[in-house]
Amino acid sequence: MGGPGDPPEGTPEGGPAGGEDEYRPVVFDESFVRAARLQEYSAEERMADHTPAVRRRPPLHRGLHRQLLVLVVLFAVAMGTAVYMSVRHPYGSPQVRRSAEPLRTTVIPLAPTAEVPGGADAESLYAHSPAAQFEVGAEGIPLPVARGTVHFSDSQVVTALTSAKDYIVRSALYPEVLTGRQSAPARALVDADQLDQFDQSFARPAADGRHAATGWVVRFDPARTQLADDRIRVQGDLQAVEADADTLEVTADHTLVYALRPTGAPAGARASLFTVRRELTFSFTRDDLRTHQVQLLTSYVQAGPLACAEDSSAYLRPLLAGQTARSGGPAGTDPFATDSPAVLCGTLATPRPSAPPAP
Repeated sequence: MGGPGDPPEGTPEGGPAGGEDEYRPVVFDESFVRAARLQEYSAEERMADHTPAVRRRPPLHRGLHRQLLVLVVLFAVAMGTAVYMSVRHPYGSPQVRRSAEPLRTTVIPLAPTAEVPGGADAESLYAHSPAAQFEVGAEGIPLPVARGTVHFSDSQVVTALTSAKDYIVRSALYPEVLTGRQSAPARALVDADQLDQFDQSFARPAADGRHAATGWVVRFDPARTQLADDRIRVQGDLQAVEADADTLEVTADHTLVYALRPTGAPAGARASLFTVRRELTFSFTRDDLRTHQVQLLTSYVQAGPLACAEDSSAYLRPLLAGQTARSGGPAGTDPFATDSPAVLCGTLATPRPSAPPAP
Protein backbone atom coordinates (compact mmCIF):
# COMPACT_ATOMS: atom_id res chain seq x y z
CA MET A 1 0.00 0.00 0.00
CA GLY A 2 1.34 3.37 -0.97
CA GLY A 3 2.21 6.07 1.43
CA PRO A 4 0.03 9.12 2.09
CA GLY A 5 1.80 11.05 -0.68
CA ASP A 6 1.59 8.28 -3.32
CA PRO A 7 -1.07 7.99 -6.03
CA PRO A 8 -3.98 5.66 -5.21
CA GLU A 9 -2.82 3.16 -7.82
CA GLY A 10 0.68 3.19 -6.32
CA THR A 11 3.91 4.25 -7.82
CA PRO A 12 3.92 3.77 -11.59
CA GLU A 13 6.43 1.33 -13.07
CA GLY A 14 9.67 2.88 -14.09
CA GLY A 15 9.21 5.74 -11.63
CA PRO A 16 11.93 6.90 -9.32
CA ALA A 17 12.56 4.91 -6.23
CA GLY A 18 10.76 5.87 -3.11
CA GLY A 19 7.95 7.56 -5.02
CA GLU A 20 9.91 10.77 -5.51
CA ASP A 21 9.10 12.71 -8.64
CA GLU A 22 11.67 15.29 -9.70
CA TYR A 23 8.90 17.44 -11.26
CA ARG A 24 6.53 17.21 -8.28
CA PRO A 25 7.37 20.77 -6.99
CA VAL A 26 6.29 22.26 -10.32
CA VAL A 27 2.51 22.82 -10.41
CA PHE A 28 0.99 23.54 -13.81
CA ASP A 29 -2.42 24.83 -12.81
CA GLU A 30 -5.05 26.04 -15.28
CA SER A 31 -4.13 29.72 -15.04
CA PHE A 32 -0.48 28.88 -15.78
CA VAL A 33 -1.46 26.94 -18.84
CA ARG A 34 -3.73 29.69 -20.14
CA ALA A 35 -0.99 32.31 -19.63
CA ALA A 36 1.52 30.43 -21.78
CA ARG A 37 2.67 32.43 -24.80
CA LEU A 38 3.08 29.24 -26.86
CA GLN A 39 0.28 26.72 -27.26
CA GLU A 40 0.56 23.31 -28.84
CA TYR A 41 -1.96 22.51 -31.50
CA SER A 42 -4.32 19.64 -30.77
CA ALA A 43 -3.99 16.38 -32.64
CA GLU A 44 -6.97 17.25 -34.82
CA GLU A 45 -5.47 20.65 -35.64
CA ARG A 46 -2.10 19.11 -36.51
CA MET A 47 -3.79 16.74 -38.90
CA ALA A 48 -5.27 19.72 -40.83
CA ASP A 49 -1.97 20.59 -42.61
CA HIS A 50 -0.59 22.72 -39.78
CA THR A 51 3.15 22.64 -40.21
CA PRO A 52 4.24 24.15 -36.91
CA ALA A 53 3.45 22.16 -33.84
CA VAL A 54 2.75 25.21 -31.69
CA ARG A 55 1.15 28.59 -32.13
CA ARG A 56 1.76 31.90 -30.36
CA ARG A 57 -1.08 33.06 -28.18
CA PRO A 58 -1.90 36.77 -27.82
CA PRO A 59 -0.96 38.24 -24.47
CA LEU A 60 -3.76 38.34 -21.98
CA HIS A 61 -5.21 41.58 -20.59
CA ARG A 62 -3.59 43.72 -23.31
CA GLY A 63 -6.79 45.77 -23.60
CA LEU A 64 -6.93 46.27 -19.84
CA HIS A 65 -3.30 47.41 -19.73
CA ARG A 66 -3.94 49.90 -22.52
CA GLN A 67 -6.97 51.34 -20.71
CA LEU A 68 -4.96 51.76 -17.55
CA LEU A 69 -2.24 53.55 -19.49
CA VAL A 70 -4.79 55.93 -21.05
CA LEU A 71 -6.31 56.67 -17.63
CA VAL A 72 -2.88 57.43 -16.17
CA VAL A 73 -2.10 59.83 -19.04
CA LEU A 74 -5.47 61.59 -18.71
CA PHE A 75 -5.00 61.96 -14.96
CA ALA A 76 -1.54 63.45 -15.47
CA VAL A 77 -2.89 65.94 -18.03
CA ALA A 78 -5.75 66.95 -15.72
CA MET A 79 -3.41 67.51 -12.80
CA GLY A 80 -1.02 69.52 -14.95
CA THR A 81 -3.87 71.72 -16.22
CA ALA A 82 -5.14 72.33 -12.69
CA VAL A 83 -1.70 73.36 -11.48
CA TYR A 84 -1.21 75.65 -14.50
CA MET A 85 -4.57 77.36 -14.03
CA SER A 86 -3.95 77.89 -10.33
CA VAL A 87 -0.67 79.61 -11.13
CA ARG A 88 -2.00 81.67 -14.05
CA HIS A 89 -5.42 82.58 -12.64
CA PRO A 90 -5.85 86.34 -13.27
CA TYR A 91 -7.16 87.07 -9.81
CA GLY A 92 -4.62 85.03 -7.83
CA SER A 93 -5.46 83.04 -4.79
CA PRO A 94 -8.45 83.99 -2.66
CA GLN A 95 -7.69 86.72 -0.21
CA VAL A 96 -9.29 87.51 3.12
CA ARG A 97 -11.90 90.18 2.46
CA ARG A 98 -11.20 93.49 4.14
CA SER A 99 -14.04 95.83 5.05
CA ALA A 100 -14.22 99.04 3.03
CA GLU A 101 -13.30 102.27 4.75
CA PRO A 102 -16.03 104.93 4.99
CA LEU A 103 -16.00 107.69 2.41
CA ARG A 104 -14.60 111.03 3.58
CA THR A 105 -16.31 113.98 1.88
CA THR A 106 -15.52 117.67 1.56
CA VAL A 107 -17.87 120.03 -0.30
CA ILE A 108 -16.66 123.61 -0.67
CA PRO A 109 -19.07 126.24 -2.07
CA LEU A 110 -17.54 128.94 -4.24
CA ALA A 111 -19.31 132.31 -3.88
CA PRO A 112 -19.33 134.81 -6.75
CA THR A 113 -18.01 138.34 -6.19
CA ALA A 114 -20.54 139.87 -8.58
CA GLU A 115 -23.79 139.17 -10.31
CA VAL A 116 -23.94 135.79 -12.03
CA PRO A 117 -23.76 136.33 -15.81
CA GLY A 118 -26.29 134.66 -18.08
CA GLY A 119 -27.59 134.34 -21.59
CA ALA A 120 -30.43 132.81 -23.54
CA ASP A 121 -28.22 130.40 -25.48
CA ALA A 122 -26.28 127.76 -23.59
CA GLU A 123 -23.98 127.13 -26.56
CA SER A 124 -22.95 130.78 -26.58
CA LEU A 125 -22.27 130.66 -22.84
CA TYR A 126 -20.00 127.66 -23.29
CA ALA A 127 -18.22 129.24 -26.26
CA HIS A 128 -17.25 132.30 -24.20
CA SER A 129 -16.11 130.37 -21.13
CA PRO A 130 -13.05 128.31 -20.20
CA ALA A 131 -15.17 125.25 -21.04
CA ALA A 132 -15.15 126.07 -24.75
CA GLN A 133 -12.42 123.48 -25.37
CA PHE A 134 -13.94 120.82 -23.11
CA GLU A 135 -15.36 117.60 -24.49
CA VAL A 136 -19.04 116.73 -24.20
CA GLY A 137 -20.12 114.12 -21.67
CA ALA A 138 -18.12 110.92 -21.23
CA GLU A 139 -15.76 111.94 -24.05
CA GLY A 140 -14.16 114.28 -21.53
CA ILE A 141 -13.15 111.31 -19.37
CA PRO A 142 -10.62 109.48 -21.53
CA LEU A 143 -8.97 106.31 -20.26
CA PRO A 144 -5.18 106.53 -20.02
CA VAL A 145 -2.87 103.89 -21.42
CA ALA A 146 -3.08 101.06 -18.88
CA ARG A 147 0.04 99.29 -17.72
CA GLY A 148 0.13 96.41 -15.27
CA THR A 149 1.71 96.74 -11.85
CA VAL A 150 3.74 94.28 -9.82
CA HIS A 151 0.67 92.41 -8.56
CA PHE A 152 -2.02 93.43 -11.09
CA SER A 153 -2.22 92.69 -14.81
CA ASP A 154 -2.92 95.15 -17.62
CA SER A 155 -6.51 93.93 -17.85
CA GLN A 156 -7.10 94.42 -14.13
CA VAL A 157 -5.82 98.01 -14.32
CA VAL A 158 -8.13 98.63 -17.29
CA THR A 159 -11.05 97.22 -15.28
CA ALA A 160 -10.30 99.59 -12.39
CA LEU A 161 -10.07 102.62 -14.67
CA THR A 162 -13.24 101.67 -16.53
CA SER A 163 -15.19 101.14 -13.29
CA ALA A 164 -14.06 104.54 -11.98
CA LYS A 165 -15.11 106.20 -15.23
CA ASP A 166 -18.50 104.45 -15.12
CA TYR A 167 -19.08 105.78 -11.62
CA ILE A 168 -18.17 109.34 -12.64
CA VAL A 169 -20.53 109.17 -15.61
CA ARG A 170 -23.40 107.80 -13.55
CA SER A 171 -22.90 110.16 -10.63
CA ALA A 172 -22.26 113.40 -12.52
CA LEU A 173 -23.69 113.09 -16.05
CA TYR A 174 -26.94 111.13 -15.78
CA PRO A 175 -29.87 113.62 -15.95
CA GLU A 176 -31.99 111.61 -13.50
CA VAL A 177 -29.19 111.83 -10.93
CA LEU A 178 -28.42 115.50 -11.57
CA THR A 179 -32.05 116.49 -11.10
CA GLY A 180 -32.30 114.63 -7.80
CA ARG A 181 -34.85 112.09 -8.99
CA GLN A 182 -32.64 109.02 -8.56
CA SER A 183 -29.44 107.81 -6.97
CA ALA A 184 -29.73 104.16 -8.07
CA PRO A 185 -27.44 104.41 -11.13
CA ALA A 186 -24.50 105.40 -8.93
CA ARG A 187 -25.52 103.19 -6.02
CA ALA A 188 -25.41 100.09 -8.24
CA LEU A 189 -21.62 100.46 -8.53
CA VAL A 190 -20.85 101.03 -4.85
CA ASP A 191 -19.15 98.26 -2.86
CA ALA A 192 -21.56 96.45 -0.56
CA ASP A 193 -19.62 97.53 2.54
CA GLN A 194 -20.35 101.20 1.76
CA LEU A 195 -24.04 100.90 0.92
CA ASP A 196 -25.22 101.72 4.45
CA GLN A 197 -23.21 104.95 4.41
CA PHE A 198 -24.46 105.75 0.90
CA ASP A 199 -28.12 105.21 1.87
CA GLN A 200 -27.80 107.22 5.08
CA SER A 201 -26.22 110.08 3.14
CA PHE A 202 -29.35 110.38 1.01
CA ALA A 203 -31.89 109.62 3.74
CA ARG A 204 -30.33 111.94 6.36
CA PRO A 205 -27.67 114.10 4.65
CA ALA A 206 -25.34 116.03 6.96
CA ALA A 207 -22.26 118.21 6.56
CA ASP A 208 -20.23 115.99 8.89
CA GLY A 209 -17.59 114.84 6.43
CA ARG A 210 -19.24 111.41 6.12
CA HIS A 211 -22.85 111.81 5.01
CA ALA A 212 -23.07 114.49 2.33
CA ALA A 213 -25.11 113.22 -0.59
CA THR A 214 -23.27 115.72 -2.79
CA GLY A 215 -20.03 113.96 -1.90
CA TRP A 216 -21.34 110.85 -3.67
CA VAL A 217 -23.08 112.46 -6.65
CA VAL A 218 -23.66 115.83 -8.28
CA ARG A 219 -27.31 116.75 -7.71
CA PHE A 220 -29.21 120.01 -7.93
CA ASP A 221 -32.25 120.99 -5.91
CA PRO A 222 -35.10 120.17 -8.31
CA ALA A 223 -37.32 122.78 -6.68
CA ARG A 224 -34.94 125.54 -7.82
CA THR A 225 -32.86 124.34 -10.75
CA GLN A 226 -33.18 122.47 -14.04
CA LEU A 227 -30.77 121.67 -16.84
CA ALA A 228 -30.76 124.15 -19.73
CA ASP A 229 -28.61 121.80 -21.81
CA ASP A 230 -27.83 118.13 -21.22
CA ARG A 231 -24.61 118.38 -23.25
CA ILE A 232 -22.40 118.78 -20.17
CA ARG A 233 -18.82 119.88 -20.73
CA VAL A 234 -16.12 117.78 -19.05
CA GLN A 235 -12.33 117.79 -18.81
CA GLY A 236 -10.03 115.72 -16.60
CA ASP A 237 -7.98 112.59 -16.21
CA LEU A 238 -7.65 109.27 -14.41
CA GLN A 239 -4.58 107.64 -12.90
CA ALA A 240 -4.14 104.15 -11.44
CA VAL A 241 -1.48 103.04 -8.96
CA GLU A 242 -0.92 99.95 -6.83
CA ALA A 243 -1.60 100.76 -3.17
CA ASP A 244 -0.44 97.34 -1.97
CA ALA A 245 -0.32 93.75 -3.16
CA ASP A 246 -4.12 93.43 -2.86
CA THR A 247 -5.37 96.91 -3.75
CA LEU A 248 -5.45 99.24 -6.72
CA GLU A 249 -6.21 102.95 -6.32
CA VAL A 250 -7.56 105.26 -9.00
CA THR A 251 -7.52 109.04 -8.65
CA ALA A 252 -9.92 111.10 -10.75
CA ASP A 253 -9.69 114.87 -11.19
CA HIS A 254 -12.40 116.38 -13.38
CA THR A 255 -14.02 119.73 -14.01
CA LEU A 256 -17.63 119.64 -15.13
CA VAL A 257 -19.60 122.64 -16.41
CA TYR A 258 -23.41 122.66 -16.47
CA ALA A 259 -25.85 125.06 -18.13
CA LEU A 260 -28.75 125.73 -15.74
CA ARG A 261 -31.93 127.82 -15.53
CA PRO A 262 -34.68 128.18 -12.90
CA THR A 263 -37.12 125.28 -12.53
CA GLY A 264 -40.19 125.81 -14.67
CA ALA A 265 -38.60 128.55 -16.77
CA PRO A 266 -39.37 128.44 -20.50
CA ALA A 267 -36.80 127.25 -22.98
CA GLY A 268 -35.81 130.81 -23.94
CA ALA A 269 -35.18 131.94 -20.36
CA ARG A 270 -31.72 133.09 -19.39
CA ALA A 271 -29.29 130.34 -18.48
CA SER A 272 -26.05 130.43 -16.55
CA LEU A 273 -23.06 128.17 -16.12
CA PHE A 274 -22.26 126.18 -12.99
CA THR A 275 -18.84 124.63 -12.42
CA VAL A 276 -17.93 121.59 -10.31
CA ARG A 277 -14.34 120.56 -9.65
CA ARG A 278 -14.42 117.00 -8.42
CA GLU A 279 -11.47 114.99 -7.10
CA LEU A 280 -12.27 111.39 -6.21
CA THR A 281 -10.11 108.55 -4.92
CA PHE A 282 -11.27 105.00 -5.61
CA SER A 283 -10.03 101.75 -4.12
CA PHE A 284 -10.34 98.32 -5.77
CA THR A 285 -9.79 94.91 -4.26
CA ARG A 286 -9.73 91.83 -6.46
CA ASP A 287 -13.34 91.20 -5.50
CA ASP A 288 -14.26 94.72 -6.67
CA LEU A 289 -12.50 94.10 -9.97
CA ARG A 290 -14.39 90.86 -10.41
CA THR A 291 -17.80 92.44 -9.65
CA HIS A 292 -17.05 95.83 -11.28
CA GLN A 293 -17.79 97.74 -8.10
CA VAL A 294 -15.98 100.67 -6.50
CA GLN A 295 -14.97 101.83 -3.06
CA LEU A 296 -14.78 105.60 -2.64
CA LEU A 297 -12.10 106.71 -0.22
CA THR A 298 -12.25 110.51 -0.60
CA SER A 299 -14.46 113.01 -2.39
CA TYR A 300 -13.26 116.61 -2.60
CA VAL A 301 -15.76 118.90 -4.34
CA GLN A 302 -15.55 122.61 -5.16
CA ALA A 303 -18.68 124.05 -6.76
CA GLY A 304 -20.01 127.46 -7.69
CA PRO A 305 -21.53 129.90 -7.93
CA LEU A 306 -23.04 129.02 -4.55
CA ALA A 307 -23.91 131.01 -1.47
CA CYS A 308 -21.66 130.18 1.45
CA ALA A 309 -24.60 130.20 3.85
CA GLU A 310 -26.37 127.41 1.99
CA ASP A 311 -26.16 123.84 3.26
CA SER A 312 -24.83 121.85 0.32
CA SER A 313 -24.90 118.40 1.91
CA ALA A 314 -28.25 117.33 0.40
CA TYR A 315 -28.36 119.36 -2.82
CA LEU A 316 -26.33 121.93 -4.66
CA ARG A 317 -28.39 125.12 -4.90
CA PRO A 318 -26.65 127.24 -7.53
CA LEU A 319 -26.96 130.98 -7.85
CA LEU A 320 -28.48 131.53 -11.28
CA ALA A 321 -28.27 134.30 -13.86
CA GLY A 322 -28.70 137.76 -12.31
CA GLN A 323 -28.33 136.56 -8.70
CA THR A 324 -25.62 137.57 -6.25
CA ALA A 325 -24.25 135.97 -3.10
CA ARG A 326 -25.65 137.28 0.13
CA SER A 327 -23.21 138.58 2.69
CA GLY A 328 -22.21 136.36 5.54
CA GLY A 329 -20.41 133.07 5.74
CA PRO A 330 -21.58 129.59 6.54
CA ALA A 331 -23.07 128.89 9.94
CA GLY A 332 -22.91 125.86 12.16
CA THR A 333 -19.20 125.45 12.91
CA ASP A 334 -18.51 124.97 16.61
CA PRO A 335 -14.77 125.43 17.33
CA PHE A 336 -15.22 123.92 20.80
CA ALA A 337 -16.67 120.64 19.50
CA THR A 338 -13.97 118.23 18.36
CA ASP A 339 -16.42 116.30 16.18
CA SER A 340 -17.73 119.38 14.37
CA PRO A 341 -16.20 119.65 10.89
CA ALA A 342 -14.93 122.98 9.68
CA VAL A 343 -17.25 124.49 7.08
CA LEU A 344 -15.22 125.99 4.28
CA CYS A 345 -16.16 128.49 1.62
CA GLY A 346 -14.19 129.88 -1.27
CA THR A 347 -14.47 132.68 -3.79
CA LEU A 348 -15.39 131.93 -7.39
CA ALA A 349 -12.95 133.66 -9.69
CA THR A 350 -14.35 135.55 -12.64
CA PRO A 351 -14.19 133.17 -15.59
CA ARG A 352 -11.78 134.23 -18.32
CA PRO A 353 -12.92 133.50 -21.86
CA SER A 354 -10.86 130.87 -23.55
CA ALA A 355 -8.74 131.70 -26.56
CA PRO A 356 -10.48 131.05 -29.88
CA PRO A 357 -9.45 127.85 -31.56
CA ALA A 358 -6.63 128.07 -34.05
CA PRO A 359 -7.75 128.16 -37.69
